[in-house]
Amino acid sequence: MTIIDELIRISKPLGEAIDISDGPSVSVRDEEKVREKIGTIVRTAVFGSRREQGLARWLIRSLAQELGAVPASIHEFYLARGRGNTPDDFTVPAINLRALSFTAAKAVFRSAMEFNACALIFEIARSEMGYTDQRPTEYASNILGAAIAEGYRGPVFIQGDHFQVSHSRYKNDPQSELEAVRSVSLESIAAGFFNIDIDTSTLVDLSKEDIADQQELNYSLCADLAASIRRAEPEGVTISLGGEIGEVGGQNSTEPEMRAFMEGFNKSLGEKLPGAPGLSKISIQTGTSHGGVVLPDGSIAEVSVDFDTLKHLSAVAKEYGMGGAVQHGASTLPEEAFTKFAEANALEVHLATGFQNIMFDHLPEGLRTEMYAYLDENHSDERKSGQTDEQFYYKTRKRAIGPFKQQLWNLPEDALQNIQDAWQKQFALLFERLNIKDSRSIVKKFTELVNVEPALDDYLGDQAVEEDVSDLAD
Repeated sequence: MTIIDELIRISKPLGEAIDISDGPSVSVRDEEKVREKIGTIVRTAVFGSRREQGLARWLIRSLAQELGAVPASIHEFYLARGRGNTPDDFTVPAINLRALSFTAAKAVFRSAMEFNACALIFEIARSEMGYTDQRPTEYASNILGAAIAEGYRGPVFIQGDHFQVSHSRYKNDPQSELEAVRSVSLESIAAGFFNIDIDTSTLVDLSKEDIADQQELNYSLCADLAASIRRAEPEGVTISLGGEIGEVGGQNSTEPEMRAFMEGFNKSLGEKLPGAPGLSKISIQTGTSHGGVVLPDGSIAEVSVDFDTLKHLSAVAKEYGMGGAVQHGASTLPEEAFTKFAEANALEVHLATGFQNIMFDHLPEGLRTEMYAYLDENHSDERKSGQTDEQFYYKTRKRAIGPFKQQLWNLPEDALQNIQDAWQKQFALLFERLNIKDSRSIVKKFTELVNVEPALDDYLGDQAVEEDVSDLAD
């Protein structure tokens, strides 16, 4: 059986709505039927045999580009903001979809189209790829499949979030750990991730007296990984790169830390790859911890963000040509707090746990109980002394997402619809408060859509080796 025959078999649910020809290449005859049936192809991309997954993922990306939903880099748009060529009274949401990514992404696109917005990012962290069982090609297929299903056209910003170096593994074997981050970066680029946040902030050494010395390993290794990513860029694409100067949950970042990092990074990158574009943004610490802090009764403790620091460091970031500063770990903040990000001129805010919470809150009780029983059996070693059940399940339940992926996909239609409706309501609220309404025209002005033809070999090759991600940030 030829590759063309295999692709025709995989695309059977689409019937005569598409044509597959030598190359291989794909063209669309009947967009409405493709939109109606693409969910079946996405399911194959998630649950088919290894080869079926690869073929389906390649097909989805090819169809998305044919229909105008194109993986893109937000680099030039961010640099334009840094130059003052765009307003800075909005904050781009970077949305981590850990579970039911196809269902969730459809809700995102519906809200985006309702608000005429496309200043938004879909992302997944190195850690999340592990415990949610979603490699880059699978995640991108969920997002692009959702774009097809909802009739979305325009740039689709897919991002590698927290491509983080493990402090403990780096200490034991530096080269292997750096190679692991380099490897997942290259895998992600091949899948259409044209935005990557490099996180070497785990290697900041606060025991050193001089701030530049504290940041030295952070900026030098960030530059090393940035150079590797720049060398792997598809023709016509400048990948948006982010750096980070302080681990989330630690002490608040300062201007001297940012300047020490940026000056060291720019010098180091210039030596490694002269003339290469630098960072488009920088992540800072302003007071939150990932996922919030859980009280004994299971409620979430109030968290605070230092919006003055966020505003000040966003302004400093622009002095280095970047679009501004990035806030992590904010999805469990009270709703009214989100307007403050735009007011503080924050460039980007990362959101994850709140969407996960919505899903768990709307799951049928039987499935949720089964998932919690799995945690008791397989992750009891993570239970800290004195923790209540509510605290333990809240902090660990993300680890049940991968093992229960098929059960989640197989939820009754009404249960899935309830979750999707709740997500869409939350996305609409966030988009309004972050002020990204009517952002399509300004994004379009500074974003070039480059159709990068996906290489079938990248989709049919061996999958990455499973790795321990328990000590990595989300």
